Amino acid sequence: MARSKKKLGEILVSWGDVTQEQVDQAMTMAKGANKRLGEALIDAGFTKEEQVAKAIAHQFGMPFVDLGDEKVAASVDAKLAPEELIRKHLILPMAKQNGRLQLVIHDPMDLELLDMLRFRLNAEIEPRIAPRSRIKAFIDTKLGGGAPSLVDPKESLISESIDRSLDKSVDASIDRDAAPEAPIIKLCARILVEAVKMRASDVHIEPMMDRIRLRYRIDGVCIERDNLPKRMQNAVLTRFKLMAGMNIAEKRIPQDGRIKLPVDQDTIDFRVSACPAYHGESVVLRILRPDAVRIGLENLGFEPDMLEAFNKIIRRPNGIFLVTGPTGSGKTTTLYSALDILNRPDKKIITAEDPIEYAFTGINQCQVRDNIGLTFASILRSMLRQAPNIILVGEIRDKEVAEVAIQAALTGHLVFSTLHTNDAPSAITRLSDMGVKPFLVASSIQAVMAQRLIRVLCPKCREVDDAPDRKLLRLVNISDEEAQGKIMRAVGCEHCTNTGYRGRKAIFEMMTMNSEIREMAFKGDSISHIRSAALANGMRSLLDDGKIKILKGVTAPGEIARVAQASGLDLVDIETE
Repeated sequence: MARSKKKLGEILVSWGDVTQEQVDQAMTMAKGANKRLGEALIDAGFTKEEQVAKAIAHQFGMPFVDLGDEKVAASVDAKLAPEELIRKHLILPMAKQNGRLQLVIHDPMDLELLDMLRFRLNAEIEPRIAPRSRIKAFIDTKLGGGAPSLVDPKESLISESIDRSLDKSVDASIDRDAAPEAPIIKLCARILVEAVKMRASDVHIEPMMDRIRLRYRIDGVCIERDNLPKRMQNAVLTRFKLMAGMNIAEKRIPQDGRIKLPVDQDTIDFRVSACPAYHGESVVLRILRPDAVRIGLENLGFEPDMLEAFNKIIRRPNGIFLVTGPTGSGKTTTLYSALDILNRPDKKIITAEDPIEYAFTGINQCQVRDNIGLTFASILRSMLRQAPNIILVGEIRDKEVAEVAIQAALTGHLVFSTLHTNDAPSAITRLSDMGVKPFLVASSIQAVMAQRLIRVLCPKCREVDDAPDRKLLRLVNISDEEAQGKIMRAVGCEHCTNTGYRGRKAIFEMMTMNSEIREMAFKGDSISHIRSAALANGMRSLLDDGKIKILKGVTAPGEIARVAQASGLDLVDIETE
């Protein structure tokens, strides 16, 4: 392939499509967003995708294909390649002669894809260039069925892991010494890399009676990815246990381990748990991304007034700040985001965690090890002799930990911790139920914040819901007048894997302690009385915070009603997908 010596920006400037200033600006944008120059030019509106595709074709010395031309469109022969390859990689076969296949592609720099296609199609490839959107539109029109989901049950990971034997980036990231013909190694590699690229938070490998079910949890919802043959069970589970440093001979007791894996220039941590089940060990891999806790408080979902209150609380000199919610509600991410702000040379921060999920530079992190007596309580006592400014306790689990944390707060330390309760006021009674004296609870706690994670509507396909479900609107306290033209609904597109949602944010309920609530905590009043006082004091409930996000078009009413456990939830069935 004859490649032009000119760069893409130079070609477009010489054609008069863009100016040099626009190219320089796009290059800065491309570096910041980790994009290519052509993508940045299109996103900024400086030029059109078709012009960039023509420039790429000129740069690489390849023919440009106009798929809008009826004669060109008629020459496309979809029978020359499997439909799964056409849909997944957005390619169009045109003609095949003497073992050479004319193939329309959109990215001539993806050499690994071209190698894989030569192998799969058993032909030498003669690439032609067309805009990506034109290829996709052509496929959707000619083959039908719209945009394919990334989770395609017809596309088996087993064949994928073997067929992509030329994909060196996947194999090398898992085991550089692995034999190239080892299909189990490739299969496990594909599972981990694909889960990361699909934004999954967990990978579930669950042995069933006649199969192994593989599921990814994406935006809080489990999606079935594949069913692996039962005969592969021992090999797959053993491979993951070896990677996680577990004892592969022990199958009777639960085990924990970790895997570190480079994916797309980032080192991803997988926290691995193996638990004996009836049909074999169930393995769950929690994906810990290094940038997950550095997204900034603004991106967590705080409304401006609550963000201001949150910033004031985390900068107090002493007291306890509790974050409550069920497992998987983002409590750790919120507290880590706060620590990331407070992590300065003039502050000493110590944490006690089980396990340590994210490593922070400048913070002293202690791993709890109950088997050698290194408990939360013993670490906390040791912490107090280290003169810290801020202490993070992973979770208050019992009376002993709670009392040490309270003593730390009363002696001039700021203590962050989590608690498993359904709402903010319940944290007061939960500590009392543990056996902590009410006067200690009343005097030490500064604020309690409950949170839940909600799925965010995909920005590329969401649309106004002209006829929203009135039952759902009543559940989230939205009147017909408030809803007028403001309710959005999920649609589904390629960007969100046809779910209608992409990403998650949190809804919050923050109870700041005042003299009235402290008095009620001291007297041991009921949760309902404390909640009423907190609401009268200006606390916004989870449901009300969710209502704001619905009216802003961030999410849909059904998502808030499902997550916030609205009163009267049993009136309707709320779908999670």
